Amino acid sequence: MRIIGLAGWSGSGKTTLITKVLPRLIARGSRVSTVKHAHHGFDLDQPGKDSFMHRTAGATEVAISSAKRFAILHELRDETEWDLPALLEQMAPVDLVLVEGFKRDAFPKLEIYRAANGKPLLHPDDPHIVAIASDTPLPQAKVPMIDLDDIEQIADVLLKHATPWQRPAAAIRSA
Repeated sequence: MRIIGLAGWSGSGKTTLITKVLPRLIARGSRVSTVKHAHHGFDLDQPGKDSFMHRTAGATEVAISSAKRFAILHELRDETEWDLPALLEQMAPVDLVLVEGFKRDAFPKLEIYRAANGKPLLHPDDPHIVAIASDTPLPQAKVPMIDLDDIEQIADVLLKHATPWQRPAAAIRSA
């Protein structure tokens, strides 16, 4: 499994870009998964549904399964938030994992930049940024620049710079 991140400030278009580049990566023969970091609480199940009632009654994990998909909701309660390696250990092996968020972690990232956001670039302070996809020229950039609308070139960069991630030996034995 190889990983690469898409990093940028809120509103830069990370999610939109992932939804555009995913089909291109899959068309090239890659099996792709994603990891999304949320800075706030979120809910996947709905009040009144059985899974919601199981979780709010105190279950640590609730697995929901059907013929089309399954999900396991893990309630952290008073546990520390999981880091990226711990999350990756839980995922089924694929060719490529696109990571949205975790922008302070040390792994290769494509920075997504929109001038209208009015936020500074991450790249001067993050040596793990391998390129910037931007909606405006950035002559001060010290890494390669890609037009934010050039999805094929963005796919090329993601595939080129993704780094291998290996499950720790203990996780392999228990998987």
